[in-house]
Amino acid sequence: MSRNIVVVSAGVSVPSSTRLLADRIADSVDAAVSARGESVQVSFIELRELAVDLAHSLTGGGLMGPRLASARDQVSEAAGLIVVTPVFAASYSGLFKMFFDQLDTDALNGMPVIIAATAGTPRHSLVLDHAVRPLLTYLRAVVVPTGVFAATEDFGDSADSGLTGRISRAASELASLVVASTDAVAGFTPDPVRNSGNDLPTQVTNFADLLRGHAG
Repeated sequence: MSRNIVVVSAGVSVPSSTRLLADRIADSVDAAVSARGESVQVSFIELRELAVDLAHSLTGGGLMGPRLASARDQVSEAAGLIVVTPVFAASYSGLFKMFFDQLDTDALNGMPVIIAATAGTPRHSLVLDHAVRPLLTYLRAVVVPTGVFAATEDFGDSADSGLTGRISRAASELASLVVASTDAVAGFTPDPVRNSGNDLPTQVTNFADLLRGHAG
């Protein structure tokens, strides 16, 4: 069975160390899921390419273009998610936050997620636990225990500072959650209900019912 993994990368340059880290994590997740007898399809969302769409949606009353709506569908339909942000001013980037502000509150219900960040110095490594993890937890995602932080010095380190090990551990944790969801007995562990927010609700309360009991 093939599982759909979506990678959200908030890198703002080309080439980008954030995208490089995202690629390494995605490759490791692919290997970890394949080792469990299943395959994955990995798709990427580059938030840099959605920057204008995000700004228009935030200042236009939530109206969004087809590219942003498609990205919301991709995320809510994923079996697992990898999110990677550069660290700006001791937190996630504004572009990263703008995208998650546009998701429906039910978009990530029970979804396994790897959180990752890049920065110029290891002194920012706690950003994963004081900023990124609370955001994803608020959206009811299931964040794996191991976060992946990479400083500039971690890339190209021939002695390997431990980055490869952190990536492998996080990938294994995500793979176990993604594969476990397919091992459940049908009907006993229903899948979480997720909603991209792009479709109009099929059940709408009648206006007369909304006013029932109001005498003023």
